[in-house]
Amino acid sequence: MTDRSLAALGLDGVPAKEPLTYPGRPTTEPSLLTGAELLTLGVRPRRLGEWPVVDQDQDQDPGQSLDDVLGELGQAPTGRRHPVISVGSNASPGQVSHKLTRLGIPAAVPMVPVRVRGIGVGCSGHISPAGYVAGTPYVDEGAETVLVVTWLDSTQLKAVDDTEFPDYRRAILPGDAFRMTMPSGERLSGAYIYFSAHGVLAGPDGTPRPGGGDQAELLGDLLAASARLRELLGPDPRTWVARAGADRSLREEGTAVFGREGWVLPQTDFLPYLDDSAELRLYDDLPPLGDSLRS
Repeated sequence: MTDRSLAALGLDGVPAKEPLTYPGRPTTEPSLLTGAELLTLGVRPRRLGEWPVVDQDQDQDPGQSLDDVLGELGQAPTGRRHPVISVGSNASPGQVSHKLTRLGIPAAVPMVPVRVRGIGVGCSGHISPAGYVAGTPYVDEGAETVLVVTWLDSTQLKAVDDTEFPDYRRAILPGDAFRMTMPSGERLSGAYIYFSAHGVLAGPDGTPRPGGGDQAELLGDLLAASARLRELLGPDPRTWVARAGADRSLREEGTAVFGREGWVLPQTDFLPYLDDSAELRLYDDLPPLGDSLRS
């Protein structure tokens, strides 16, 4: 039997426990996270809930549908879940499993890479409780990025909210302004996204510093650019995360240094879409299936 455990797949890393591994390894294929396992979903020109959960050991068996498997697990079907675009560690199965299971919440979560237009990935203008500098989205009309979308039930969404607030806020991005294309070609009508309440870090050229890369390299670059950060959190990235992760006052002072260095760009483009409580249906107001597919 094929071992689909997160450990066997090399996806069991938890950036919250190992800050220099942030943002962790994302899933690269449509999958169903079930706690400590990651099952493959077969892409079909149908709604997500009808995609089969593939049995790796049965080549001729398309498997049960995703909604059927979720039902057998006693979990909400896809139509009662909320799509959430992940730009940081929430794309990592290990991190998502850790966030939910430590609270006693079942980590049964569909995770699908989706092509999103109009969103860039940068670095938040703050130091996270784990000591790393996390990612944040920003509006970039020319960008087209593959980002993992997680489908969370209401309990899971609330739990993730609690890990993000107050450093992040949640917005609903409409599909007509931010095109979101599933691997099947179907387009989402909208999805939630978390964006930093602290702004976006600028690079030396004044534009958003790219996020999602090697955390040690990022922290090393920031230390090299600021004598005050070297004094506060240096001399190296390992010392940074150890000190910052253990001392809230150091995190707050480091965050303040970002501002004093003039590195922080304000986040205002998502404010028109801000909604911290609204329910979002999976495929609300989409045209019929045949018309929603793209080649």
